[in-house]
Amino acid sequence: MDELLREVVLPRLGNRWLDDLGDAALLPRPAGEIAFTTDGFVVQPLFFPGGDIGRLAVCGTVNDLAVMGADPLWLSLGMVLEEGLLIETLARILDSAAAAAAEAGVAVVTGDTKVVAKGQADGLYLTTAGIGALRADRPRGVQEIRPGDALLLSGTVADHGLSVMLQRTPGVASALESDVAPLGGLVRALLEAVTGDVLFLRDPTRGGLAGVAADLAARTGLRLTLFEPAIPVRREVRYAADLLGLDPLSVANEGKVVAVVRPDAANRALAALRAHPFGRAASLAGRFGAERDGLCELETFSGGRRIVSKPYGEDLPRIC
Repeated sequence: MDELLREVVLPRLGNRWLDDLGDAALLPRPAGEIAFTTDGFVVQPLFFPGGDIGRLAVCGTVNDLAVMGADPLWLSLGMVLEEGLLIETLARILDSAAAAAAEAGVAVVTGDTKVVAKGQADGLYLTTAGIGALRADRPRGVQEIRPGDALLLSGTVADHGLSVMLQRTPGVASALESDVAPLGGLVRALLEAVTGDVLFLRDPTRGGLAGVAADLAARTGLRLTLFEPAIPVRREVRYAADLLGLDPLSVANEGKVVAVVRPDAANRALAALRAHPFGRAASLAGRFGAERDGLCELETFSGGRRIVSKPYGEDLPRIC
């Protein structure tokens, strides 16, 4: 274990907090309140087009902090390694995690490593926790949403879930890549552009856009209408979804954000999102109505309407 830490982990993730290898990281206290989150990652395969479990673990955790209105600061990283995992594989994953942490502006300051018998961990499981400093301009909360408020989407949907699924589908080749990315910079740009007018943020991971939208309608008690022509879906995603019998709206994303803003701030918010590399395909994808039935509807390409429900069960196992 000493050799693994010295030769594989610290050269990639080392910093002034982690290098001491103490039982806990001693960190400076942020001013004001903090946000704290934790998540586990068990994706199969470990590597997929556009990313891997290391990048996914870092991005998934910093994104959970960012959409709460927190600037991510520090991460922990716990590794469960299966006996027989190649050191080269672990090194590649840690290189990816380190690159994602640098991109997100966070440090991995503590962690843990366990080795289990062959067949017990599908190669590698990761668990992360993150701490971020809450911003003064953080989202105001679901309770502030009113009729007329706009739902914005930062880009295309279903890229991550379907890219992972296609990797597991024998005989299928695709150019589709995961959207996994750290969203802290995108969220900061949005909050600063429309300070006080951002009501809600969420990264639509498991359950996708459908899960977030249906949950918002139920929590606010308002009718939420999504506009199908305004929801960007890549052509290859539509083909893959049809092949697998899936609805792109319910498939996981790992590099997108859903935002609810005041009506008069929608254009400024869209401009801020589109000016960022991760938000160039941002759109006004929905709007809250005055009807108080808690339903989410999709206004389709043909002008019809259908109910959007929170996905039941899990269509796509092991995509994060």
